[in-house]
This record gives sequence, structure tokens and C-alpha cells, in this order.
Amino acid sequence: MPIKVTMPQMGESIFEGTVTKWLKSIGEQVERDEPLFEISTDKVDSEIPSPAAGVLREILVKEGETVQINTVVALLSGEGEGAPEPVASDEKSEAEPIPSGIAASVQAEIPPAVEEILGASASAADEAASEVEMVAATTQAETAEPGASQDIRTSPLVRRLAREHGINLASLEGTGLSGRITKQDVERHIAGIRGKSAATPVSKQDVPAEQRESMKTSPPAAKAPAGTAKPPTGEPLAAVTAGETVAMSVMRKSISDHMVMSKRTSAHVATVFHVEMSAISVLREANKEGFKARNGVNLTYTPFFVKGLVDTVREFPLLNSAVEGDSIRYHKPVNVGIAVALEAGLIVPVVRDAHLKSFTGIALAIHDLAERARSRKLKPEEVQNGTITITNPGIYGALFGTPIINQPQVAILGVGGIEKRPVVINDAIAIRPMVYLYMSFDHRVIDGAVADQAMAALKARLEGWTRWID
Repeated sequence: MPIKVTMPQMGESIFEGTVTKWLKSIGEQVERDEPLFEISTDKVDSEIPSPAAGVLREILVKEGETVQINTVVALLSGEGEGAPEPVASDEKSEAEPIPSGIAASVQAEIPPAVEEILGASASAADEAASEVEMVAATTQAETAEPGASQDIRTSPLVRRLAREHGINLASLEGTGLSGRITKQDVERHIAGIRGKSAATPVSKQDVPAEQRESMKTSPPAAKAPAGTAKPPTGEPLAAVTAGETVAMSVMRKSISDHMVMSKRTSAHVATVFHVEMSAISVLREANKEGFKARNGVNLTYTPFFVKGLVDTVREFPLLNSAVEGDSIRYHKPVNVGIAVALEAGLIVPVVRDAHLKSFTGIALAIHDLAERARSRKLKPEEVQNGTITITNPGIYGALFGTPIINQPQVAILGVGGIEKRPVVINDAIAIRPMVYLYMSFDHRVIDGAVADQAMAALKARLEGWTRWID
């Protein structure tokens, strides 16, 4: 019996996912728990492991296609079954008719759509590349050892992308599961080459004669027709050429849909409080060296805000709820989502059972989740079941804002930048470290009075924080 591979559920409010890449081809052997394909949602991009060992028999959902959770995306040959015998298309249709829906979705190793995307991406890169970039790519290809990347763990598409840009995969550090080199690793490397080349101009006299000649004779890249959107590149916005129209990546499109849905669902209201951080600043300064020596991570302000929020939520449980039809569901655990900015978008890993963790436990959990979010090593369950979220744009200099609620939650706390400002204390002007805290809440269930009472309690906790918490 063939083994069914299904689309997993990647989050509490996620009911579909997009297959972004197949890591195995039809007929290839796959081991249990070996990465089989990659998916993307608005919460996480992840490699999905094979549920069993076997041979990839059929691919039922092609790359770029979005399907509901629990949809069968592929079939593996079961124990005792071999790889499917290659059969001519006319013989196969006579011996074993295939339903039209499945026949249309079963693809070869590299679907035509992916071929087109790769071709268009290469054209876009050629069009945007300068002579310096071409020299850098050529030089890297010449210095790479032949065959050095043959044993590197990655997919055929990544190998092809590396070949097209003259990149030696052995020189890259993979951020996928078990050190696998992903498409994003190669694209980041390409973006780095472009940035380095632009910052360090090279004259034509420094280029070997044969390379200059090849640049002269190379045909110009074909330009996309005006008004045609190019395929998503997966690169940071800074790497996109001005005037281009680029299709949204899967992650960006999912974030877009989720944010619009949230604004349509919840009655968003925001409240802002000004909080003095003197007590925490003094405490942090006195303990940061010892904290790092004991725990191996820097002592930042974020754990103070998260711990203060957790204690406040336990005092005001309505903040830790969700709307279900005409009912309000009060969550028992306090699972705090921590918004982490990535090059391609935003991801919200969750500190689970934060109400049971000590201050140090929260600090270590935040550091671990943030590091693995940036290296794309989060597990699907680590972005699920959040009950309230905290976002910290203050690290970029923002003072305050009005963040969008992360559905199906009912509140999100924003933290602005901590700055020294003049304040009035006992009728005298003093300079104190201050921060704006702002909360967006769902007015369907939380009234302004309750939100302001909760924020006042959080303000009192932070300003009165005079003792160390283990």
C-alpha cells in the first residue's frame, strides 16, 4: 500500500499551506524524518520531514500550489514496494487510467512553472547585474573546485541556482534542517556579492582580457514587457531594482492576507502609556555581566516586558482570551508570541507556558526562539497556540505605533524605543529613561476601561521593579 504524505497544520489559525519546494524527485529513496518538501504559511517557512522510509512514487501538489491542511501532497511506495517502473504515456493511459485531477497535478522532477520562474529570475539578475558583478561571479566560478559541492545536502533547484551564478556550495553555511543549504542561503550569498561589488568598484583594466571579451560578446538579457510582474526573488527589498514590479513571495502574500483578515475581524482600538524605566535600567546595568556569565546570553530589556506582561495578563485574564462565535474562550496557559523580523517578512515564535517560567527561563526562551527564527530552524509547533503577542519596533527607533492583532488573539503589546527624556518629578524637571508602551485590543470583548486598567498595572510593575528575579 502506498504511504500518503499530507499537508500539515502549521498553526492554530492556519488551514492551508503552499508547497514551495520538493527536496526529492520521483523515484528517489527517502528515509523516515528526512526533509521531503518545504512549505510556507504566514507564520513559518519549514522543511517537512517524510513520515516513513520509502521511494517517492507520486507528487500530487506541484511547487507554488496552495492546498488545505490534511490534503495528500505525495505518495511513497510502502514497505516491499520498489520504485515505479517508467511507463510510456500511451501505455500508461491504456493500462491504468488516472483521474484527470490527479493527472494534471502530477509533475516531473522540475515542473514547467519552476523552469519559467528560474529562467525569469536569471534574466532579472542579468539585467540588474553590472560588469563588476559579472566579473565577481566569473572569478568565483573559476576558483571553485570542480565537483566540490556534489556531496552537499541540498535540492536540485538549489544546485542549479548555484551553477547559474558560479557559486561553490561548499563555501556556504546551510540554515535548513541538519545544515541543509536552502534557496534562501544561495540568494543571500548572491545579494552579498552584489552589495560587495557595488561598494568596491573594479576597473576594466583589472579584468583579464578573455573576461572583458566575454562581457562584450555576451548578448543582453531580455527585458520583461512593461507592466509585467517579475517572479518573487526572495531577496530583501533593498536588492530590488527601482522601477521593477515584483510578485509577492508566498510568505509576504500570506502575511498580507492574514493582516487584512485581522482588520476585518477585530474592532481595533489602541491605548498608549508613558513608562519610566529607571528602576529596570539600574537593575539591568548591575546584573548584565553576571547574567551573561551564568547563562551565556545578553540581558536585554525584552524579558522584563514579557515577564511584566505575563503577570498582568494573569491579573486581567480577558487579555488572554479569544472570540469563538458569540462566546469568549479564556485560555489557561499564557503563551506569549514574540514578533521577530526577518529579511523576507515577520514571524512570531511562541514562548509556551510563560506563566510557569522564571525570569531567566523567559530570557533564555526568547533568545533561543529568536536565533532559530532567523536561521529558519523553528519547528511547526513553535509558532502555534499563542494567546497574546508582544512586538518591539523600538529597537529600530520607533516611539510608538498601532500594531495589528495576531488572530485569533484579542490583544498585542508594542514596545517603543527607550530614550532619555525630560520629565516632571516632584515639580522639578529631571532626565529619565522613558518608553512608550502601546496596546492594540479587540473592542468586541475588551472595553477601553479594562485595557487602560491593565496597562496601568503593567506600568506600575515596570516602574516599581526594584528586586532581581531568578
